[in-house]
Amino acid sequence: MSSPSAQTALPPLTGGARVLGTLALSAATFMNVLDTSIANVSLPAIAGDLGVSPMQGTWVITSFAVANAISVPLTGWLTQRIGQVRLFMASVLLFVLSSWLCGLAPNMTLLIAARALQGLVAGPLIPLSQTLLLSSYPRALAGLAMAMWSITTLVAPIMGPLLGGWITDNISWPWIFYINVPVGLLAAAATWVIYRERESVTKKVPIDTVGLSLLVLWVGAMQLMLDKGKELDWFHSGEIIAFAVVAVVGLAFFLAWELTEEHPVVDLSLFTRRNFWSSALATAVGYGVFFGNVVILPLWLQQFMGYTATQAGMILAPVGLFAIVFSPIVGLTLNRVDPRKFASFSFLVFALVLWMRSRFTTHADFETILIPTLIQGVAMAFFFIPLVTLTLSGLDASRIPAASGLSNFMRITAGAIGTSISTTMWESRATMHHASLAETVHQGNQAATATMDALQAKGMSHKQALAYINNLTTQQAYMLSTQEIFYGSAILFLLLIPLVWLAKRPKGVGSADADAAAGAH
Repeated sequence: MSSPSAQTALPPLTGGARVLGTLALSAATFMNVLDTSIANVSLPAIAGDLGVSPMQGTWVITSFAVANAISVPLTGWLTQRIGQVRLFMASVLLFVLSSWLCGLAPNMTLLIAARALQGLVAGPLIPLSQTLLLSSYPRALAGLAMAMWSITTLVAPIMGPLLGGWITDNISWPWIFYINVPVGLLAAAATWVIYRERESVTKKVPIDTVGLSLLVLWVGAMQLMLDKGKELDWFHSGEIIAFAVVAVVGLAFFLAWELTEEHPVVDLSLFTRRNFWSSALATAVGYGVFFGNVVILPLWLQQFMGYTATQAGMILAPVGLFAIVFSPIVGLTLNRVDPRKFASFSFLVFALVLWMRSRFTTHADFETILIPTLIQGVAMAFFFIPLVTLTLSGLDASRIPAASGLSNFMRITAGAIGTSISTTMWESRATMHHASLAETVHQGNQAATATMDALQAKGMSHKQALAYINNLTTQQAYMLSTQEIFYGSAILFLLLIPLVWLAKRPKGVGSADADAAAGAH
């Protein structure tokens, strides 16, 4: 997100103030990004402690993501009304409060409500941390500023699963939220000391209340449909049909209103630009597929492979290692290389990683499961920066905040949709495979009979032997479902490559203009 002219007119920070400001903004960003992944490995523990199924536990992730998606497009308007520094401070402090409430939640309903509040107040954190950070550095060092910021956002996904798993196993899951309190308070204090005299100019601008209400209505209805669909047997349920109708009608009215509103909450005219819609769509779908798989992997490891939360975290943690190594290289070479090539390479590597995971079996060892995670870090390094450069290319500086907000809205919403669709398909395919495998367990099947006899010879009763075989069948059914999800996701990443090439090569690639485009991220 770009800052207003009043903000860019301020001289850059120097010396210790710039270092402290960078650390404070990075800490707040780290805290926000950490909370998008820290709960993933803790879902089984949270669900078990609060007496709900692991599938219902995914609401802890999706409630945060949907609320976050709704609040992101409002950042530009809120900045004009409140000011960048005051809005950033308010977001950080409210994030701390909502994190504390998450830890205190005695049941799943209140936890989901607190997570929704957390996502709502987190909306301005990422775009405003970018804006304030860019204002702290000379224009010539904008690339360095964003490289440092990007590394922070890549460290958080490494720390999230590992920290979440360790805390869940060794302390208790509420502490995955309580750790935000000291980090947030320190970040807020340092930000206020450094930036309180650097507030942006504010003005009263009208809010598109109708557009905002319709946005909340259709996004909320769509997410409820996706989350409750698997529990209520989808469109066999009147409740799901009602959610679907509200989502579709709400979206239609939202589009009609926003296209005619003088001060729309979302600038839909951006979709007339080919680079914007093709790159933003590729980013959103790619992120949705990626995030859905990020949720499935720890659920499978903990429920059917006997991994603890810490071990599952250790499998997921290295995803950012190569991302940290390669991101600065991508940033430094983006002005010489067509970003469409980088993005295509990213999708190819994602497809390779997911194909490797589709080859997993129930006998896969720790190293076998870990290797694709390491390789995935390469894909992540080549994913965000090139696609953001394509999305924002050719836009006037005044339109970049709206474009950044809308593309982030699409990405975050896609992450929530990806989570819901992936978990629904994972469970439904496993149910189908279980039924198919169970049909082969009968007296006429020699292998089944031999297994039953062997188990009973070891001292099991007939009922215990049947339960044991049923558990093995369930494990194998979910293994087959997991393989299918990973394989299908690999195909989707390959299909996204032509979408990237619908965008035009940004003007200025190979010149200083490309550096400015990268800096706008």
